[in-house]
This record gives sequence, C-alpha cells and structure tokens, in this order.
Amino acid sequence: MIFSGTLVRDTYNWQQSLAAAMRSPEELFAYLNLPHKYLAAAKQAHNDFPLCVPYEFASKMEKGNIEDPLLKQVLPFEAELKSSENYSLDPVEEISAVSTPGLIQKYTSRALIVTTSACAVNCRYCFRRHFPYQDNSLHNTQINHILSQIEQDSNINELILSGGDPLSLNNDRLNLLINRINDMSQIRILRFHTRLPVAIPQRINEGFINTLRTSNKKMVFVLHINHPNELDHKFNLAMKKLAQNDVTLLNQSVLLKDINDSAETLTTLSHKLFEAGILPYYLHLMDKVQGAAHFDLPMQKAIQIMHETQSALPGYLVPKLVRETSGLPYKTSINLT
Repeated sequence: MIFSGTLVRDTYNWQQSLAAAMRSPEELFAYLNLPHKYLAAAKQAHNDFPLCVPYEFASKMEKGNIEDPLLKQVLPFEAELKSSENYSLDPVEEISAVSTPGLIQKYTSRALIVTTSACAVNCRYCFRRHFPYQDNSLHNTQINHILSQIEQDSNINELILSGGDPLSLNNDRLNLLINRINDMSQIRILRFHTRLPVAIPQRINEGFINTLRTSNKKMVFVLHINHPNELDHKFNLAMKKLAQNDVTLLNQSVLLKDINDSAETLTTLSHKLFEAGILPYYLHLMDKVQGAAHFDLPMQKAIQIMHETQSALPGYLVPKLVRETSGLPYKTSINLT
C-alpha cells in the first residue's frame, strides 16, 4: 500500500487503513523522523506489548518531537520494562469478573462483551495490555452463549461492546450481533467503547451508519480521547454523522503524566469535544497496570488539576474524576474537597 506525503490517501477505506497501520518501531521512527537513540529501547518494549499506530493518527503528531503528546501515548518506552511495586497485570481484577469467556460482569445492571482483541491503536497505558484475550475469543456459538446468559439475568438492561475495539469488527459481524441484541427486550441501551473513530475517522461510513439504524436500542458511544490534538475536521464530521442518527456521544479520558496533566490542556480538550458534539464524561485516574507506572500521577496533583479545570469551565464541560476500584460495583468518584 502506497502513502503520499504525511497523509493517507482519502480513497483508502477503513479496513485498508487498519491493515496498513504501522506495527514496528522502525516504521514509526522513519515516518516521524524521530531521534534514533530511542529506537533500541522502543524495540525492546514493543516485544512486550506490540506497537500499532494507523497513519491517520500518526499524521496528527509533530515530526521529530519525541515529546509529542499523541506520540507518547503509543510509542514503546524503556520505562515499560521496569517492574513497579503496587502495579499489576490485572489492575481492576477483570479476570475474576469473567462469568463466561468473553463476558465481564462487574456491575448489577450492565454487562461488558469483549468483542475482539483488535484495536486501531495500542495505547501504552492500556489496563488490558495483559488481558488473556486468547481465553476470551468470540465466535458465533460463544456469542449466542453469552447473550443467552445475559437473558437469564433480568437485572441487566445495558450492554457494553468493548474489546479491543468493537468497531474493528466489520459491518456484517456487527449487524449480526445487533440483530441478536434487538431480540432482547430487557436491554434498553447498547453502548460502544471505542477509540477507532479518532484513529481512523473513515470507519464511520454509510455502511456502518446503516448498521446502527437496524438497532432498536438507545445507542451510546463512549469515545476515548485524551488530548485536544487528537480531534480534527474529519473526526468532527464522523461525529456529526453519529449525532444525526440519535447516538449519544460521551468521552472518557485517562489522566496521563506529561500528556494531559494540566488544566489548560483539559480545558481545551473539553471545548473541542463540545464543538464535536461530545460531552466530557469521565477523567480516569490511571489504572495501575504493570508497564505503565511512568504515566501515573499523585492523587494530590490530580485533585489540583481538577480544581483549576473546574474554575475554567462551566459545569457541563467538567469531566468527573474517577477511579476504578476492584470489587466495587461502580466507579469511585474522587472527592475534590
């Protein structure tokens, strides 16, 4: 596949773009003209958790800048190889919440389906970077088993499609899944957790919109965007398509050291999200996953940033600062007082 200049050709569809994503540090270093002295360590960390970066996402980064806030989210760093005390392979104890392969049940009214292990971009702080996807792979028989199990629990009224990234499934597979969920009268809300539209905006194509239209459930998209530089005109157009089809758009970010750990950055992010029709929803304290300790912030620093952010924004644009606490059936809101 041939790329021209710094941008991917508009004629490529989302599947071609995903297939052509950079999957080695050498590719990313060459594309962004990064200092070669960081390459050996990046290759080492890549062996532990593979790099994956679409050209569309990389095109938003500043060439030659190893400190670019988007680059730092996806570039393997030497710090990932250090074992850190109080950081674990399963920081929110999801493995124990797997009630059947591919189904995570931590909350009373909601259930999460691990639809795939595939993501458009591998974020280095991912709390599922060590998740045993090989034990939770889905096929049609397994999906039917999962949905049948959900139907037996009348408390569940919302399904969360996660992964990986559910939008890495093609429209045909999503259509089969949505049609099966349409038959479940107890399910009122179908929620997608996705980063794919910000990595490859052309994923929100007419075929995908037609797939969503087959659903009889209330649709919610929770985007994952950490920095204002991730949003651009193409992404905004994709969000407009979703909004025009009655999809509720929310965003959750992770508070990350040297990436978005300032009130100025978070304020700009909230304004740009709102311009794209997205409401800021959660700002997560980073889950303490092994390999990502260098992204973490002290609690007091996070609270200080939130106080400054609250002062700069109207209430409806202030995300809720939360933490995932193992064993609790809800997110823990952080007391800012």
